[in-house]
Amino acid sequence: MENLVLTQLSVSEIRSLFREELETYFNAQKDSPYKENQPDQLLTIQQAGELLNLSVPTIYGYVQRAEIPVSKRGKRLYFSKQELFDWIKEGRRKTLAESSLEAKAITKRKTADHE
Repeated sequence: MENLVLTQLSVSEIRSLFREELETYFNAQKDSPYKENQPDQLLTIQQAGELLNLSVPTIYGYVQRAEIPVSKRGKRLYFSKQELFDWIKEGRRKTLAESSLEAKAITKRKTADHE
């Protein structure tokens, strides 16, 4: 948006610009997949594949090995978008610094238990 001098605009023009900016902001928030209060969506296996950037056969393999959260009704599989995000986050590896801190805490706890 270009820089405007508010004194050159009427009140109705300012309201219109403000309304447009708010609508743009809230539409972007509503469409965000990371929004905390967004109602959970159920996805088909094809949609889950697109979301995770995995092929449908790969997802079927995860389902068969019970490695991915899934719901089944009849012959259809459904995936919760939020559960898929949580599943991805569970696979996060710790950084070297995080592992080092955890090891120090465990060592400290063990030495305190033996005293």
